[in-house]
Amino acid sequence: MNLLNIASDDLPESSLEQSMSAVAAAIADPSRVSMLCALMDGRAWTATELSAVAGIAPSTTSGHLSRLLSNGLILCLTQGRHRYYRLAGREIAGLLETLMGVTINHGTSAVSRTPRHLRHARTCYDHLAGEIAVKIYDFMQQEGWLEPGGAALTPAGKTHFLHLGAVLNPLSRRKACCACLDWSERRFHLGGDAGAALLTLFRQKAWIAITPGYREVTFTARGKIALQRQFGVMSL
Repeated sequence: MNLLNIASDDLPESSLEQSMSAVAAAIADPSRVSMLCALMDGRAWTATELSAVAGIAPSTTSGHLSRLLSNGLILCLTQGRHRYYRLAGREIAGLLETLMGVTINHGTSAVSRTPRHLRHARTCYDHLAGEIAVKIYDFMQQEGWLEPGGAALTPAGKTHFLHLGAVLNPLSRRKACCACLDWSERRFHLGGDAGAALLTLFRQKAWIAITPGYREVTFTARGKIALQRQFGVMSL
């Protein structure tokens, strides 16, 4: 999905700039930012839930949601009489993740200012990010699970994923596997369908605990054992 909901190659420069400005303006409101950050957990939220997390009156929520919808940042899902909202796609999550990194790490210091709980482990829409994710990626590289550059799993990597129980989607339209630059670590973690499959596995096996609406990931006692056994990674 294009962030601007329009093919940039077909736009004159002025139209592209106007579309970019519209998207930036839609993100610029603190209430809408709160909603978008909440949706980074990958779930679908109701308007009432989003108004609560943003600290605004329900009567004003529809206007904010309409602004986000019209600029292609979120989608509205209807189920029966209920409406749910979620991010429009992984590209939007990546945009927000980048903005968070720019904001939190703004300054000249070489020392990361990312909050410790987020730097250790967090979700990035549908995959794992942070120190632990970077260490897992390094392990996969060293053990030959990944093709050079992280563009795909090797046959050995696919076998290990199968043995772990991480289910890959061969029909997925997204990248099967990719190296994502982690904004807090400035190194790579695993993205694409393989990254999503791994996070799903961690959830299914109760290796991690995630509080809805928050991106912090806490590894359970079982998860810490699995991290060390499967990936040679120690977790605090």
